[in-house]
Amino acid sequence: MDTDAKLRQADSDAYRSGTRWPVWFVPPADPVRGHEIQVDADTTPRQLAVRTVFGANRYTVPAMALMVGHFVGEALVPVIMGVAIDRAVATGDVGSLVIWVIALAANFVLLSHTWRFGERLAVYGQTMVEHHFRMRVTDRILNPMGMAGPARLPGVSLNIATSDVNRLSYAVFLSVFPVGEMAAVLVAGGVLLFISWPLGLAILLGAPTLLWILDLSGGPLRARTEHEQEAAGEAAGTAADLVAGFRIVKGLGAESEAGRRYRVASRHARDGAIRAGRSQGAYVGVMQMVSALFVVGVGVAAGLMALDGQMSLGALITVVGLTQFIMGPLNNLGTNFGAVWNTAVPCAKRVLSVLQAEPSAQTGDVRDAQGALAFEKFSLGPVRDLDLELPIQGLVAVICPAETTEALTSVLARKMVPESGSVTVGGVGLFDLDSEISQQLVRSVPHSPDLFDGTVLENIGAGAGDQPDRDSRITRAIFAAACDDVADVLPLGLDTPVGEAGRMLSGGQRQRVSLARALAADSGILVLNDPTTAVDSVTEATVAQRLARARAGHVTVVFSNSPALLEVSDQVIIFDGGALSYQGDVAGAETLRAGANGGQR
Repeated sequence: MDTDAKLRQADSDAYRSGTRWPVWFVPPADPVRGHEIQVDADTTPRQLAVRTVFGANRYTVPAMALMVGHFVGEALVPVIMGVAIDRAVATGDVGSLVIWVIALAANFVLLSHTWRFGERLAVYGQTMVEHHFRMRVTDRILNPMGMAGPARLPGVSLNIATSDVNRLSYAVFLSVFPVGEMAAVLVAGGVLLFISWPLGLAILLGAPTLLWILDLSGGPLRARTEHEQEAAGEAAGTAADLVAGFRIVKGLGAESEAGRRYRVASRHARDGAIRAGRSQGAYVGVMQMVSALFVVGVGVAAGLMALDGQMSLGALITVVGLTQFIMGPLNNLGTNFGAVWNTAVPCAKRVLSVLQAEPSAQTGDVRDAQGALAFEKFSLGPVRDLDLELPIQGLVAVICPAETTEALTSVLARKMVPESGSVTVGGVGLFDLDSEISQQLVRSVPHSPDLFDGTVLENIGAGAGDQPDRDSRITRAIFAAACDDVADVLPLGLDTPVGEAGRMLSGGQRQRVSLARALAADSGILVLNDPTTAVDSVTEATVAQRLARARAGHVTVVFSNSPALLEVSDQVIIFDGGALSYQGDVAGAETLRAGANGGQR
């Protein structure tokens, strides 16, 4: 095992064992998810940015110490040269000159190696934090409980998981480079204070004041950065949406309109990036100008003091060298501290919009329920005061308008709560069930479920999980959903990759693979929304027959008016708008529908 692997394993073991280090030294990182950076409902963007700064202390604390050594070594270069001039060159002492040349060479070796290893540790820490945040954001986006709040295009979520996380992770560097730069400023101020207290006092008071001005004037940059990230996310979302619906766009002949919409979003993102870049350039430029004028003023004052005989030649060279050196750290403070901080805060806000999002599916902690699914005085959207109890087994076809279907399936998926009334399973509230148990008892499958980028078999197997009868579940599900026919026409059979979101499959193939995955889960109550709309009538009849047999002994609720599914149904429920108008056998439903159509079927 290499060193990095050993460190990551040690981190993981320490974290899982509950080991706690001093408060200022963050607990060792979990190598996969990085939950050591606390995020709760009350975390603000500024707080998250601050926690990110100290989110990799295992690496950044040593890096900070090395950077302090580097910058202090840089500050000591003009000091050593000034002392050498006064004590060796001015006096003609060759031995002393050799000693100070050796001291200067040793100082250069020190500052070179401290930079090399300090930067490596800092970059490693930043990469670790970025990876951890990206995994946490990705986990939250892909969580089966969903995210409440406004809907996001896939590209927007992708932009947050990549660009925003990357910019936020750069805040780690604020615990390394600015600290070294401030150390150099303080050392230089101390030396100048020793040479001339007015000059030293100007440095020691001027540097903190400059930092305060940096944060105070960073508001416009933060606002523009946030606007730029939103615009970039919208453009990425439009592009992802365009690619996802390319077949539909192509079929409609709407390529020009789709291209126009993307160009508008892209142009908007480009303009936002230009405005943010212009704002950042102006911000950094002003800060560098202020710091340069500040340092030039100190240098001019030192020159005047040398002319008055208040300091030696070596001291003057030290002061001039220090003022030239300090210009770098002070200018970098404007870039490394101000620009990075003012970019990290709005990115932290967008990251928090994901990490703090409430689950769209509501659940409780009850872990067992047995009995029928029932609606009691249920009201949501068009459905008002619904009293309905489903049978404890069999296939139930539900015929209702799209709005009613949306209301009922959203509640059964625990994505929406009733406006009034309740939904129960064996007398236990649906929303009181534990999330894992609720999926086993009541699984609601959307009309267009997504497939992940794997093989057909891997997608179907995801429904079976790690159950002992996994193989038999998969086999039964493949047959019930007529995926054996799908395997016959695919080049690698069940081992054929489906592509991202199943794009390598036809609509009917995707629908059957999704149905097989749902059947492999073997939930007690399975809710399907038009599961056969993309297949031909012969295949639909096959799926209907096999579905009814495969789900024998369980409850299957199918929102569909497909004749093939109605034919195999044990019970039919019909809604007139949002009101229940019929619940009974298939024959009665056919009679009712025929009467509603004037006697014509």
